[in-house]
Amino acid sequence: MDITVALGGGGAKGNAHIGVLRQLEKEGFHIRAVAGTSYGGLIAVFYALGYSPDEIEELFASSDQTQYYGHAPNDGPSLVGLAGVARLLEDKIGDCTFEDLKIPCVLTAVDLKSGNEVLLSRGRVVDAMLATIAIPGIFPARHIDDLELVDGGTLDPVPVLPARMLAPRLPVVAVVLTMPMGGPAQPWNIPFNRYWAGMIISRLLSKMRYDTVWDVFSRSLDITARAMTQYRLEIDRPDVIIRPQVYDIDTLDIVDVREIARRGEVAVESALPHLRSLFTLRNRWRRSMGVYNQRSL
Repeated sequence: MDITVALGGGGAKGNAHIGVLRQLEKEGFHIRAVAGTSYGGLIAVFYALGYSPDEIEELFASSDQTQYYGHAPNDGPSLVGLAGVARLLEDKIGDCTFEDLKIPCVLTAVDLKSGNEVLLSRGRVVDAMLATIAIPGIFPARHIDDLELVDGGTLDPVPVLPARMLAPRLPVVAVVLTMPMGGPAQPWNIPFNRYWAGMIISRLLSKMRYDTVWDVFSRSLDITARAMTQYRLEIDRPDVIIRPQVYDIDTLDIVDVREIARRGEVAVESALPHLRSLFTLRNRWRRSMGVYNQRSL
């Protein structure tokens, strides 16, 4: 049972992707191509490199999450840096390019200069990974050639169409980490207090009551992100949508990677009837005719 997967963004929630990939393999599904946005892009690349889900889980579970978000000397303007993440990726991946990957893989980003979505599938993989996770204003933009790239989730929270382009005849399984529309808006917790410079910023924001302003602003961003996700899913129509229950996790939280991965496994177990229905003769014929029958879980 061959499929393509589209791994959506969500920061620390994205560890659920590990469990999704692991359970899909256990149930006999063969992932032939993978597309990723933001944290989903990190997981996508490691999987495409040939890392098993167990190896990806061990990599992130054993890393020091408190060191992910420091500033590097050459960072552009941003509230928080990605120095720790960059060190981790350079250590594990180095100068690997997309041509070195075991299966087709594409990441998404947005070019601030043109406002267009950019599909990253050539060149140095680490540069693409740092671009797809660069939440605008929170993390520094990544410059590749003449492009100024930020998080792909800005325009494409779950990269269904890029996944379909990689393998047009295969069903696309989309893994969505954002809360559906209708629930309470969630503020973003920026981890200023983990760094000495950040502590100063945090105190200044508190004294000027900007912490309250940020709470309101970030909750509005959450609503916008959920609306964009719903809109893109309705337009792009993945064959199956899997939603791990990770809504209690904030984007930059320090988490138990294994526990979050387990939530991904549970989501796949719940989705099995729909996943297996993808391979009925009728649904195979529908895909061959370009008709997509979205199932949401």
